[in-house]
Amino acid sequence: MSLQGILKKMETSIDQSQIVSGQEDINYKLIFSDQIINMNSLVGKTVKLIHSGKIFCSHCKKQIKKSYAEGFCYPCSMKLASCDLCILKPELCHYDQGTCREPSWGEEHCFKPHIIYLANSSGLKVGITRKANVPFRWMDQGATEALAVMEVKNRLTSGKIEVLFKKHISDKTDWRKMLKGEAPPIDLYEWREKLLAELKEDLKSFEFTLLKETVVRFSYPVVQYPEKVSSLNLDKKPEIFGKIFGIKGQYLIFDCGVFNVRSHTGYEVTLEEIYVGA
Repeated sequence: MSLQGILKKMETSIDQSQIVSGQEDINYKLIFSDQIINMNSLVGKTVKLIHSGKIFCSHCKKQIKKSYAEGFCYPCSMKLASCDLCILKPELCHYDQGTCREPSWGEEHCFKPHIIYLANSSGLKVGITRKANVPFRWMDQGATEALAVMEVKNRLTSGKIEVLFKKHISDKTDWRKMLKGEAPPIDLYEWREKLLAELKEDLKSFEFTLLKETVVRFSYPVVQYPEKVSSLNLDKKPEIFGKIFGIKGQYLIFDCGVFNVRSHTGYEVTLEEIYVGA
């Protein structure tokens, strides 16, 4: 197999017919040029990933020298609403001030039901996502278990509630720790009740719906985790050669390091499967 194309985020899905001990098995695929690559099938295989030196903006498609905001040229990163600071910090949404970069985009993406959730990727964390992104957001983060806690009508409200949760628990994933192995199990139900009790008074000023969802657990296609996590970057090393030990979040775990596919959105590469011993 030898294919050339432009990288973008791997897509995830769950095979409902393959549930092991209550864990959802995750399937990865990469839409690469005009081909769909079953990434799970490459686990255990030796591959070569070669960067052509070309990078393309994922919005305007122009060739660029440097990528900003995970796949955009500088002008697009400055004008697109999807690249604004409020995407990282939704509590800073400024739509009601009339300064949204793309009001129509904001109405389509930010004024939709959002979920506040608890997850365990490298430890307990709180997060938010559009309701339509459940459970894909959790899989992209490499969570081994997640629990939807409440639903709100828009992104701004979810961001403000997340700020309250962040006073008690983290909202970050330690990606190095996440890639070293499965996080120890956490009683997310117990934490949900504990946090809701602690925030009872603060939450009275918000409109939300409490959810009674069950914990979702995920199983990633990994045969071996690395003892030491070192990052592979195509800007520094345009050719990666090694065996894929697994996939977790948006990372390919090689025997020589870990590669973040999403952060290389727009990079033109050739992907080759190497038949060792053939």
